[in-house]
Amino acid sequence: MVYTIPGIRLPCAPSVRKSSQSSFHGDRRSGNSFSLLLKKDSFSRKMFAGKSSYDSESSPLKVSASEKVLVPGTQSDGSSSLTDQLETPDTVSEDQVINGIDTLTIEDDETIGDEEQDTVPSSLVDTDDDKPQGKEKSVPLHGAMSTENSEAQPRTSRTIPPPGTGKRIYEIDPMLMGYRDHLDYRYSRYRRIREEIDKYEGGVEVFSRGYEKLGFTRSATGITYREWAPGAKSAALVGDFNNWNPNADIMTRNEFGVWQIFLPNNADGSPPIPHGSRVKIRMDTPSGIKDSIPAWIKFSVQAPGEIPYNGIYYDPPEEEKYVFQHPQPKKPKSLRIYEAHVGMSSMEPKINTYANFRDDVLPRIKRLGYNAVQIMAIQEHSYYASFGYHVTNFFAPSSRCGTPDDLKSLIDRAHELGLLVLMDIVHSHASNNTLDGLNMFDGTDSHYFHSGSRGYHWMWDSRLFNYGSWEVLRFLLSNARWWLEEFKFDGFRFDGVTSMMYTHHGLQVAFTGNYNEYFGFATDVDAVVYLMLVNDLIHGLFPEAVTIGEDVSGMPMFCIPVQDGGVGFDYRLHMAVADKWIELLQKRDEDWRMGDIIRTLTNRRWLEKCVVYAESHDQALVGDKTIAFWLMDKDMYDFMALDMPSTPLIDRGIALHKMIRLITMGLGGEGYLNFMGNEFGHPEWIDFPRGDQHLPSGKVVPGNNNSFDKCRRRFDLGDADYLRYRGLQEFDQAMQYLEETYSFMTSEHQYISRKDDGDRIIVFERGNLVFVFNFHWMKSYSDYRVGCLKPGKYKIVLDSDDSLFGGFNRIDHSADHFTADGWYDKRPCSFMLYAPCRTAVVYALEEDDSEPVKQLILTCG
Repeated sequence: MVYTIPGIRLPCAPSVRKSSQSSFHGDRRSGNSFSLLLKKDSFSRKMFAGKSSYDSESSPLKVSASEKVLVPGTQSDGSSSLTDQLETPDTVSEDQVINGIDTLTIEDDETIGDEEQDTVPSSLVDTDDDKPQGKEKSVPLHGAMSTENSEAQPRTSRTIPPPGTGKRIYEIDPMLMGYRDHLDYRYSRYRRIREEIDKYEGGVEVFSRGYEKLGFTRSATGITYREWAPGAKSAALVGDFNNWNPNADIMTRNEFGVWQIFLPNNADGSPPIPHGSRVKIRMDTPSGIKDSIPAWIKFSVQAPGEIPYNGIYYDPPEEEKYVFQHPQPKKPKSLRIYEAHVGMSSMEPKINTYANFRDDVLPRIKRLGYNAVQIMAIQEHSYYASFGYHVTNFFAPSSRCGTPDDLKSLIDRAHELGLLVLMDIVHSHASNNTLDGLNMFDGTDSHYFHSGSRGYHWMWDSRLFNYGSWEVLRFLLSNARWWLEEFKFDGFRFDGVTSMMYTHHGLQVAFTGNYNEYFGFATDVDAVVYLMLVNDLIHGLFPEAVTIGEDVSGMPMFCIPVQDGGVGFDYRLHMAVADKWIELLQKRDEDWRMGDIIRTLTNRRWLEKCVVYAESHDQALVGDKTIAFWLMDKDMYDFMALDMPSTPLIDRGIALHKMIRLITMGLGGEGYLNFMGNEFGHPEWIDFPRGDQHLPSGKVVPGNNNSFDKCRRRFDLGDADYLRYRGLQEFDQAMQYLEETYSFMTSEHQYISRKDDGDRIIVFERGNLVFVFNFHWMKSYSDYRVGCLKPGKYKIVLDSDDSLFGGFNRIDHSADHFTADGWYDKRPCSFMLYAPCRTAVVYALEEDDSEPVKQLILTCG
C-alpha cells in the first residue's frame, strides 16, 4: 500500500541497500546503516554558536578568555547585527529582499554598552595568567538562536520550576556521602547550565522551542529556513521548488554559524515551497560539496529506487491537518505497557500503517487490559532492520507507516481508548549516515557529536552526541518537547541511557553495585546533566508525562527528582530480570533456586520505581529466543492444537510461561511491560528484511532475501479458541485485570514469607493479595500452610491451572480458606491450601467485594 502527497511517493518499504549492507545479528543496535563517508578534514577553528568550543574534548561550556563572543543583537562595535536576528518578518518590502535573502533588521529595544555587557562567570572561562581578563571574557551568544514568540505556536504560560538544593539524596542514601564531591560537582554543573539558559535564552521553556526558529518556519509573508552549520563555507536551499538550482536561493551566514534564507510568498499569495515537495541544503564543506536533509526536517521519505532519503517540506493546508479530539489520559498509578512496533504489527508479511495499527491493534491492547502503549521506531531511520535505533531524522516520524497526520490520528484514538502513548526516543546515539543523517552534517566530525573515537560507538556503528555542546542541548531538548507538544505523546522510554552515562558505554563492563563504578572518571557528567535537564523540561511543562530510562547499570538516584539531586526519571527499566530468566531457562528445573529468583526480582533501589518485564523485543529478535521458544522450542509448531495430544514439553512450557510472567509482575516493579505477541508465546522470532552483508574481512553474513515473512505478528494464533496459545493470552489478560482490580504493584506492603528450595515454594504478600507459587516439577502439596497478615476467609482470584488458561483444573475454587491465629513464617495468621505442581495461585480476602479475575475476563473479554 502506498501513501501519496503532492510531489512525492511514500513507499511502504525502503529499497534494499546494495553498496553497504547493514549488519544485523539479532542485536537491535547491530545494524549498520548505509553510510557514504566523506573525507574527514581537520577543522580546528573554534565556532561560538551558543556556548561551545566544538573542537574541544573537554567540557565545551568554556570560552577562551582571549576570544570575543558578541552580546546577542550587537556587532563588535555595539551596532545591531543584520544576520543574527531570528525573527521572521510579517511584512517584507521589495528592497528588503535581495535575491531571496532576507536582510530585514529588527532593532533591539535597548542598546547594551560595554559597561552593561554581561560576562561569562570566571568558573566557565579558561584563566591563563597571560591572557587579559575582565571585559575580554565575553558572553556566549545564545541569542543567535533565541526562540521568540511564533505565529504558528504561541508562547505557553507553563514554566519549569527553578533548581532545588540537590541535597536530599544524602538523606535517602547516606552511602552517597562518600561521593559528595562528584555529586555536588554534577549538581553544580546542572545549576550553572540552568542559570546560563535562564540568563541568555529566557529559560528552558524558550530554549526548548528551537523548532520554532530553526528549520522551516512559515509566516504570513513567506518561509524562513535556518540551519546551524558552522563548518560550512557556503550554503544554498535546493529542491523541487527551484528545480534544484544551487544558485537560485543562496543562504547567508551569521557570525555564529547559522545559515538563513527568507523566501517570500508567490505573487498569488501561495507559499514559495509547495507542501510535499523535496528539499535539501547544499553546502560547500571542509569535506567537499554535499546535499543534506535539513537537520530539523519534519518529514522525509525514500523515493522508489533511491537509497538516500529526501527531506520533505511538510505543511498541509489547514483543512487537511489532523485536529486532536480527545484529551490525554491522566497518568495511571501503575503502568501496564504494551510495547509495539507499528511496521511489524500486521498479520501479513508487510509494513503496517499507522491507520491499520490505530484500527486493529489499539482495540486489542485495550481489551487485553494494558493502560499504555509504547511505540518503537517512530523517529525516521533509513535502515528498517535497525528497529528504529539508528535515527537519521530526529523530528520526523517514520514515513514507512504513513504521514505525520496519520500518526496524530493514531495517538488521538489511543487517548479516546484511555491509553497512554509512550514513545521509544533515541537520544543516546545517531545513525552514521552522512547524506540523510546528522553525521558530518557541516563537513566536520565534531558538529553534533564528539570528534574522534569518543564520538563513535564501535558496537552500534553509530555517532555519539556531545551533550556538553550548547546547540546539541538545544537540539535534543527541543526534540523531546516537539514530540510531546506537536504529537501529544504522553511520555518517553529513553533508549540506551547506560551508554549515555558512561564513557565506556557499559560495554564489557560488569556492574557489581560498587559506587566507584557510578561516580568517577568513567561517568559522562555532561550526559547525566542533559538527562537531568530533559527530565526538568518534561516534568515541568508536561506534569502528567512519564519518563522511563533504560539503564542496566543501576545508577543510584536515577529515579529521584532532579531538585533532590537525582537524575529525574519516573521509572528505571528493570533489565536484569529478563536476563535472569534466560539464565534459568538454560538450566534444569532441579537447579532453579527460589532465593535467587526472589533476589533478582526485588533487587531495586529504595524509592526508585521500576518497569519490569520477563522479556521484551530484545529477546524476540532472530539470534535470541523468547521464553516460549526456550520452553517449548519446535514443539510449538506441531502440538499447540487442542484437538491433538499435548507433550510433556508443551505442558511444562505453558505452565512455566504463566508462572514466570505472574511472579515477574508480582514482585519485580511498580510497572510492567510486555512486547506484542509475547503475551501468548508467539512462535516466530522477528527477522527484519535484510540482504547479504559483506564484512571488511571478506566474510559474507547471509541475509534472508529481504523477506518480511518473520517481520509480522500472528495475533490470530492468540485469538484462536482451538489453539493452546489462547490460554496464554487469556492468562496475560487476567494479570492485567488483577492489577487493575487490586493495585498490588504500587502497594507499599510487600512481604516475602517463604522461599523454600526444598518444596520449591514461594509465598509473598503484595498489597492485600497472597501469591503462592509451586515451581516443583512433580510434587503437589495438600493442606499446605502459608502465612498471611490479615485474618479472615480467603478466596482464589487468579489460578494459573484454570482450564481457561490452558491448565488442568486441579484446584477447587469453591473451597473456603479460613485463617488460623498464631505466627507462621513470621506472619500473624495462616491458612491451608492445595498447591499443585507448576502452578501460581493468588488469594484475596473474602471481604473484598471484587469479582474473581476469571469472571471479569468472561464478562469483559
